[in-house]
Amino acid sequence: MIELSLTDLLSITGGKATQTVAPDTLVTSATTDSRDVSPGSLFVAKPGEFSDGHTFIDAALSSGAVLALAERVTLDENRREHPAIIVPDAVEAMGQIAAHIVAYLKRKNDAVVVGITGSAGKTTTKDLLAAILGEVAPTVAPIGSYNGEVGVPLTVFNATEETKYFVIEMGATGIGHLTYLTDMVHPKVSVVLCVGTAHAGEFGGVENIERAKGELVEALDADGIAILNEEDPRVARMASRASGEVRFFGSGNPPAQNAGVWAADVLVNAEGQPELTLQFPNGYSQRITSGLLGRHHVTNILGAANAAYALDIEPELIARVLHKRKAGSRWRMERIERADGVSIINDAYNANPESMRAALVTLAELGLPGDQSPARRTWAVLGEMLELGDESIHQHDLLGRLAVRMNIKKLVVVGRGAKAAYNSAVLEGSWGDEAYYVQDVEEARTLLQQQLEPGDIVLFKSSNGAGLRHLGDDIAAFVKEGETA
Repeated sequence: MIELSLTDLLSITGGKATQTVAPDTLVTSATTDSRDVSPGSLFVAKPGEFSDGHTFIDAALSSGAVLALAERVTLDENRREHPAIIVPDAVEAMGQIAAHIVAYLKRKNDAVVVGITGSAGKTTTKDLLAAILGEVAPTVAPIGSYNGEVGVPLTVFNATEETKYFVIEMGATGIGHLTYLTDMVHPKVSVVLCVGTAHAGEFGGVENIERAKGELVEALDADGIAILNEEDPRVARMASRASGEVRFFGSGNPPAQNAGVWAADVLVNAEGQPELTLQFPNGYSQRITSGLLGRHHVTNILGAANAAYALDIEPELIARVLHKRKAGSRWRMERIERADGVSIINDAYNANPESMRAALVTLAELGLPGDQSPARRTWAVLGEMLELGDESIHQHDLLGRLAVRMNIKKLVVVGRGAKAAYNSAVLEGSWGDEAYYVQDVEEARTLLQQQLEPGDIVLFKSSNGAGLRHLGDDIAAFVKEGETA
C-alpha cells in the first residue's frame, strides 16, 4: 500500500482522530479482516451483516495495527480510547482512501485503470488481463472476486509506488452501484462482457441490469475506450452511451467499423478447451489454444485481449500469454483428475441461467466419444441459482429440462431452492437412477462417494451460497476404501 500519514488520512476522509492516536502514525497496509493485520496496518472496522468490525479492534491492534478506521469511539480493557479515526461511514471512507491512491498513482506513474463488468466471466477476464499486463509493468488486480464497494478499495490498497496498471473487476446489485465504483477509480478502458439474468430479482428485471452495467461505459471520458461484446445485443447497444471510442469483439465476421480483436475459426478440442485465431486490427493474427474449459470462455479471452491491445500491448505478447493460460481463480471451471480416473469440474463459485447453460454444454461435449476414446458418463451436480427473484422456479425448471435434452447421464439436484430442476427433469423423461434430488450437501456427498466410477466426469455448479464448491473439493480428494491416490 502507498504509505499514508495520519495527516493524509484525516484530510482524505474528513474524520476526527481519537486522543490516543500518535501524531506520527504511518499506515502501510489496510484490511477489514483482523486476521490479516500486519504491523503498520489500518484496520477498517466495517459493520457487517453478521458481525461488527468494531468488536475486533482490540484483536487488530494486538496483531500490529496502528490505527482503526471506525464509526464510533471504542475502548480497550483499561477504558482508554482505541487509536482511531472516526468517520460517519467506514466503507465510504475506504473508497475515499482508494480514490486518493489511484489519483496519486495516475499523477506519478500515468497509471491506468481498466474496469471489467458483466453478468458472467468478470473474474476470469480479470485474471487473463492481469497476467498480460503483469508481463509489462507492476499490475494490481483483485484476488478472487473482490468487486464491490469493499472489494474495490481492498484491491487498490495493494498498490505500491511502482504500480502502473489497475485491473478492477466491478460487480453490482442495483442501479448506481457501478457509478459509485467508477467515481472512485475513473477507468480509462471499460470492458462489458454480457448482460444476463444474474441478480434479476434484486435489480427488478434484466432491463435494469443492462442499465446498471452500462454505467461503466458512461463513466469514460472522451479519451476513454469502451470494449463491448458485439454478440450480446444488450451490450452492443451500450455504444450509444459512450463518449469516446468504441471497439467491438466477437467471433465470425467482424463489423465493418469499430472492430477490435476478433476470434476466427473457433472450435473446442477433446479436452474441452477453446481453440481460436486471434485477429488484431493491425493485421496480426495468431492461433491459440486456451487452458480454460468451455466455448463460453472465448468471450473472456477476447475481453482481455482487447483491453490489453487498447493499452498498446504488443499482439505477440497478448497471444503468448493467453495461449494455454488456465483460470487464475479457484472454482471457475476448475478441472481436477482423480487417481481413479474420475474427472471433477468445479464451477460452483457463481451461477446464473447463462453460466449454467454454458457449463452443461461443456460437460456434454466432454462426455462425447473421441477418435481414440469412448464416451464418458456425465454427472451434473447442480445447486440453487440465487437472486433470481420471481424467475427462480421458471429458470430452475428450464435447467432440469436442458440437462435431459443434452443427454447428461446423471443429474443430482441439491437443496430445496433448486428442486424445480429435478421436477422438470423427471417430467422431461429422466427417472429411476438418472435423476436424484437430495436435501443437502451431506446427502449429495454420500451419493457421489458410493456411485462414482472410473471414467466419470462430474460437474459441480451453483451459486456461491449453495456451498457446492466445497463439496467439489471433497469429492476431488475422495478415495474409495481399498484404493490408493
